Amino acid sequence: MLEELLTAAVATGAAGATYLVAAARVVKQYERGVVLRLGRLRPQVRGPGFTMIVPFVDRLHKVNLQIVTMPVPAQEGITRDNVTVRVDAVVYFKVVDATAAVVNVEDYRFAVSQMAQTSLRSIIGKSDLDDLLSNREKLNQGLELMIDSPAVGWGVQIDRVEIKDVSLPDTMKRSMARQAEADRERRARIINADAELQASRKLAEAAQQMADTPSALQLRLLQTIVAVAAEKNSTLVLPFPVELLRFLERAQGTPPEPVVETLGEILREAGNRAPGS
Repeated sequence: MLEELLTAAVATGAAGATYLVAAARVVKQYERGVVLRLGRLRPQVRGPGFTMIVPFVDRLHKVNLQIVTMPVPAQEGITRDNVTVRVDAVVYFKVVDATAAVVNVEDYRFAVSQMAQTSLRSIIGKSDLDDLLSNREKLNQGLELMIDSPAVGWGVQIDRVEIKDVSLPDTMKRSMARQAEADRERRARIINADAELQASRKLAEAAQQMADTPSALQLRLLQTIVAVAAEKNSTLVLPFPVELLRFLERAQGTPPEPVVETLGEILREAGNRAPGS
């Protein structure tokens, strides 16, 4: 009799342990548990920690509440200005309603992925090439709104959408390179022309200053001689302006006309002495 009681007690304990193992569940801190009892949704969502369910009757679905990073495969499309491009993106989303994510949609990850691909192709067809290359922030916001609208009913919140890369055909890359080169050449010519204009204005001011002060011309000539002599040349060709002679004549108090006549006589004499004249 005692052996039968011990055997029954052992069997009961084993059954209880088996039931406990089958009923025990652990929900992690970043998860929520949704229980379906005989196919019907239980109103209470199981929080993180240890929980119990009825074996073979309840079914516990664990939903991850962490932010999911989902890459969107590259989508090929034609922009509004008829340029064929390939664009890929990345979507950041998280589950905010575990019950809706289990009951309202079969696979919320697959649904978000397909909606992101469809929305990305739609954005490509509605945008120009310049917008895809330079105005991505606005496109990211529009893409986020397009994905977030249906995702609200799935218990999913779109946190952020980013366009990663825009691939262009080789012909378009060469055309853009030629355009950029032409634009840089245009700016270089404008800068060069502006520099020439400023230099001419400064030279005109310098000429006016020298005309008002004749001694400045002599100082400039002496400065030129010093600069040329610093090059250690064996031959020095020095222009001797007539104005300098006139300045020297005025400094001596004699009229400048004899200087001009003297120069004319020197030139005539040099011409007469030249061979073959």
